[in-house]
Amino acid sequence: MASDGNIDKREITLVNSMCKKSLFFKNFNFKEEINLLVKDLITRSKEFISFYFDELENSSLTEEEELILIDFAIQTIKADEQIEYSEIKFFKNIRRRLKVSNEIILENYNDIELFLEEDIITDSYFDKLTKQYLEEIELPPFNLIDIDANSIE
Repeated sequence: MASDGNIDKREITLVNSMCKKSLFFKNFNFKEEINLLVKDLITRSKEFISFYFDELENSSLTEEEELILIDFAIQTIKADEQIEYSEIKFFKNIRRRLKVSNEIILENYNDIELFLEEDIITDSYFDKLTKQYLEEIELPPFNLIDIDANSIE
């Protein structure tokens, strides 16, 4: 959501809607959780993103859970109708930490070949790409998200 330096209301609405529909987010307080994440992003910025990548890399997700994560990422990237290269790099950083094959991803999302193009050749190159992403990303100061229960469906 913030990988392009902007948290668009359409992204918030989409993620909230996806959380409501997903069995994985049963009893999930979206407003509370999203604002905890935004607070972390505000206070720890690049360290927070790096921590997220590390957590993802060390998690033991099922293929189904990985595909749900990919679905969330792709839909969020597309939600504001502008795909920035920083979002693709962020997606590649997520993708690199997952076990699901590109073939299975493309079976479900045949329009994201660009997101899966091989530009991560070795682990050292991948580490360099991650470091470069974290060094170059300019995150503005975000505001906490005010969610009016009547405005988000």
